[in-house]
Amino acid sequence: MFEIFTQFADWLAYSVFNLSPDSKLGSSVHFFIEDVSKIYALLLVMIYAIALLRASLNVERVRDYLAGKNRGIGYLLGSGFGAITPFCSCSSIPVFLGFTSAGIPVGITMSFLLTSPLINEVAILLLMSLLGWQFTLLYVVVGMTVGILGGWFLDAIKAERWLQSFAAKALADGQKKNAVSDSTTHSTISNSISDSQENPKMSFAERHEFAKEESLEIFGRVWKWVIIGVGAGAALHGFVPDGWIEQHLGDGQWWSVPAAVLLGIPLYSNATGVIPIMESLINNGLPIGTTLAFCMSTVAASFPEFILLKQVMQWKLLATVFLLLLVSFTIVGWIFNAFSSFL
Repeated sequence: MFEIFTQFADWLAYSVFNLSPDSKLGSSVHFFIEDVSKIYALLLVMIYAIALLRASLNVERVRDYLAGKNRGIGYLLGSGFGAITPFCSCSSIPVFLGFTSAGIPVGITMSFLLTSPLINEVAILLLMSLLGWQFTLLYVVVGMTVGILGGWFLDAIKAERWLQSFAAKALADGQKKNAVSDSTTHSTISNSISDSQENPKMSFAERHEFAKEESLEIFGRVWKWVIIGVGAGAALHGFVPDGWIEQHLGDGQWWSVPAAVLLGIPLYSNATGVIPIMESLINNGLPIGTTLAFCMSTVAASFPEFILLKQVMQWKLLATVFLLLLVSFTIVGWIFNAFSSFL
């Protein structure tokens, strides 16, 4: 299925640009052309098809649905909805406030927000094409597990006490209204949203328009990250000496995982841009656990999102979430390095 992209890269890199396939530059350029063309094709074609299926899904419905669930089911559903409802860091505050206004516990809200940047339809499609379904399934399971356990932990320590005052008040008001009766579950803020949910299902023409706009919106948001991610992956692929990564980090030394997690924090990217880097690191011999820890840190422990979340969280809660992610990614890396021979 993807041979056409390899053939296109062969023609452009080796025939048009007249680069040698045995040179480092030729190898890097070929990697760059093949992966960029493959990723762009997936973004513009396959994301359209997926958007058709989820055209009716919106965060307000997710929020209202979660409001009536108990904690255990809520963590699972919150993480699951986060996996299929992608949000960038700029969406953190409105999503957080919308959930808290509906009286949803902080842990369930954070299960949603922790999982959403890690997993989305773009990441799943790219992982399937680049690294196979086994690794894709592994990535999804790990991402959702981090969200579920993270949400449970935050509720266990009563993290709501560290919300900013206006966010804590919104949560308390929402939970108070939930306790009155099922008929008053929705807050005043969500009344207009509830009315919109009573509208008939979208027609195919409306779904098509939604899918088209969604595809263009996603492409416009991530195309630069594709260039950056594939460019970094191409540099690793072509210019890192053969066997260097495998020789120095291939044994999965215990310290390499936390080091990878710390290295990934300032290198902000999204799941789309980091996947080509993941592919190149694994191909160059970096253990799967170390690679996974690095990439999850790069995507989920980003400075932009934490700067925005500071508006609704006190420093204690922000630091707790940050450390929770770093510890989780480190443990995940150690576990997968230990069992890498079975993967």
